Amino acid sequence: MENLILKRVTHTDVEFLYELLKQRKNYENISHTKIPTFKQHVKFINSIPYSKWYVILCDSEKIGSIYLSKQNEIGIHIKNNFDNFELKKEAIKILMEKNPRHTYFANVSMKNKNLMKFFESLKFTKLQITYEFNTLFNSQNKSKK
Repeated sequence: MENLILKRVTHTDVEFLYELLKQRKNYENISHTKIPTFKQHVKFINSIPYSKWYVILCDSEKIGSIYLSKQNEIGIHIKNNFDNFELKKEAIKILMEKNPRHTYFANVSMKNKNLMKFFESLKFTKLQITYEFNTLFNSQNKSKK
């Protein structure tokens, strides 16, 4: 895919990234359960949350985003109408070439079976399953009984 490039995220990408975020299905998210407000989204972007964050361009069209966290975790999301295995694979290859590391990680929701299979096909190894105990959620469920 010679027409695929990664461009560093800038303030001009805020609206695109918000629209991309709104396309995500609930089972794809790990870090949040509801879509943040646009203002919260802008604040998040301005906080420079990742080591490297790129917009994925295909034939000069913004089609997704990919990041490398400060802990070498890869996150990727492609617009629904462009999402395919080869495109994701190429974007990750370019990310790794631009940002060489010995080890990369990918945190994937247990409900996102397709993304798990995708990373396994790239020879990523499953390391752990993480559990959460949420006192707010559990106290609300107790009061319903």
